[in-house]
Amino acid sequence: MRRRPGIAGLQSAAAARDQYRLVGEHVAKVRTDLMKEQLATFRSQLEDFARKHKNDIKKNPTFRAQFHEMCAKVGVDPLASNKGVWAELLGIGDFYYELGVQIVEICIATRSENGGLINLEELRTRLCKRRRCSRESLSEDDCFRAISKLKVLGSGFEVIAIGRKKLVRSVPTELNRDHNEILELAQAQGYVTVDQLEQTLSWTSGRATDALQALLKEGLAMIDDGHRDGRRRYWFPCVASISTTSGLEDV
Repeated sequence: MRRRPGIAGLQSAAAARDQYRLVGEHVAKVRTDLMKEQLATFRSQLEDFARKHKNDIKKNPTFRAQFHEMCAKVGVDPLASNKGVWAELLGIGDFYYELGVQIVEICIATRSENGGLINLEELRTRLCKRRRCSRESLSEDDCFRAISKLKVLGSGFEVIAIGRKKLVRSVPTELNRDHNEILELAQAQGYVTVDQLEQTLSWTSGRATDALQALLKEGLAMIDDGHRDGRRRYWFPCVASISTTSGLEDV
C-alpha cells in the first residue's frame, strides 16, 4: 500500500510552491522593468529622430506616414494632444487640426451636391486647391489621420470603401448592401439606370426602384431625364470621376 505524505512533506511542498511563485514574480518584474526601460530608450531615440528630421516630417507625406508607424510601434501618438514634446518638436498636431477643419468645411459645403458622401480623391483635390499646395505634399494617409480625429464630433465622419473607391462620409447615413452594390456599379460611368440594375444584378424593377429612391431621399443621387432613349439616369457625384463632373467650384 502506497504511503501518504506526512505533514512535514506537505509543508515542504507548499514552501517549494511559494518559492517558485516568488521566483516567477521576480522574473516577470525584471522583464517588465526591462521592457519599460527599452520603451523609454525608444521614445528618447524617437524624439532625437524627430528633432533631426523635423523638416522632412513636416514637408514629406511619405516620410510623415513612416514616422507615424514608428510612433505606433512604441505606443506614442503625436496627435493625442497639442500640448507636450511632440507639439513643441513638430507642430504636426496643429497641421492635422487645421486639415480636419478644412475637411469639415468642404464636406459641409458639398453636401447639397453629394448628400454627405464625397470621393476621397475629390476631397484631396479640393484640399490641395484650398491650401495652395501640390497633391504630392498631401497624402491619403494625412486625410485618413485627420478624419480619424473627427470621429469625436459624433457626426458620422469616416472613410468607407465602395468597390475600388474610398469615400468620406460626413453624415450618419446607413448604407445597406443594395445601396453599396448600386454605388459600386455606378463607378464605371458615374450613373446607373433601373434597366442596368435589373440586367446586371438580376433585381426586380421594384427592388431597384426602392433602393434608388432611398438614395435619392438621402441626397446621394441626382436624376437626369434629358436623354433621347428616354431612360432615366441616376447620377452619383460621390463615385463619378472628377473628369466626368462639370468641374470643381471653389469651396
